[in-house]
Amino acid sequence: MTTSDKQACCSCGADSTAGAPSGTVAAASAGRYILYAVILLAAWYGLYHSLAAIAGWITYSLLHLTRGAHLSSAVEFFIFETPKVLMLLTLVVFGVGIVRSYFSPERTRKLLAGRREFTGNILAALLGVVTPFCSCSAVPLFIGFVTAGIPLGVTFSFLVSAPMVNEIALALLFGLFGWKVAAIYMGTGLLVAIVAGMVIGRLHMEKHVEEWVYQTVVGEAVVGTMTWKQRVRYGLDAVRDIVKKVWLFIALGIAIGAGIHGYVPEGFLASFMGKGAWWSVPLAVLLGVPMYSNAAGIIPIVQALLGKGAALGTVLAFMMSVIGLSLPEAIILRNVLKVRLIVVFFSVVAVGILIVGYLFNVIM
Repeated sequence: MTTSDKQACCSCGADSTAGAPSGTVAAASAGRYILYAVILLAAWYGLYHSLAAIAGWITYSLLHLTRGAHLSSAVEFFIFETPKVLMLLTLVVFGVGIVRSYFSPERTRKLLAGRREFTGNILAALLGVVTPFCSCSAVPLFIGFVTAGIPLGVTFSFLVSAPMVNEIALALLFGLFGWKVAAIYMGTGLLVAIVAGMVIGRLHMEKHVEEWVYQTVVGEAVVGTMTWKQRVRYGLDAVRDIVKKVWLFIALGIAIGAGIHGYVPEGFLASFMGKGAWWSVPLAVLLGVPMYSNAAGIIPIVQALLGKGAALGTVLAFMMSVIGLSLPEAIILRNVLKVRLIVVFFSVVAVGILIVGYLFNVIM
């Protein structure tokens, strides 16, 4: 064997994967991701189920607080719930981030374009759950949907569903209260979004959209196919971006919830947020509108309210109004909608939320 032959042989041996089929390399890469995911999930599970013991140890052994006191109860709640909510949030945002990598604004518009009423409203509400849009994205999304020929009612079903019925709220509700409460929230939220969009569509209020919106031309972006590595990176980026934005809201929400948990007597809230007070649901909606927050920040408060005697329907109405009827959203939408359409939009959604609140106060 000549020297050149030996070099060629060594070169071939040094990079034995160079000639491997692309499917084999992809399978090996996918296998590594699965292994890493299993290890990380096992570590996450172990830590998550140790949080109660850790919170108790910090509260009573490290800080030497008195058991049964208001302060110790509030501190233990805060120490336990803060990492619990953040861990749930991280896991869900990563998973949904991968799902979201398949949905660009252009793809969402294409899925909704040409859909008829009812079918389009249902699809728009469902897409609102998994697409990465909030009230801050309302203006560009609205312009894009209108210029794509999507009916006004279908567009509003999406705009209601996207902030109100989001994956963060569903995951946290599931983790804190179980699948029944999460399913109730999702089902009623989707119903409000679908019906609100259908009502607005039947009112034929296209003339109450600002004229410049119809004259806007929105270009189409080129969306390439992502590899699994890129989708994982997209999910990690989503975790970093979203958690960085909402962690302070979470901490504030849990702090308020801790105060309610520690200092509000059992059953106290039943007097004005219980089933017996007919005015509790509209009061909850009125209180919720100016309290702009996101789902991650409001759910710890919801947990504390339910624990102190508030009715489920009233609390659901409060949460939906905070997330879906915010004043900042109205201010943002004023750029593209005339005042009458904004008032109709908020009124229709508010009526839907009121019905949900009363309904679940009766049946639950």
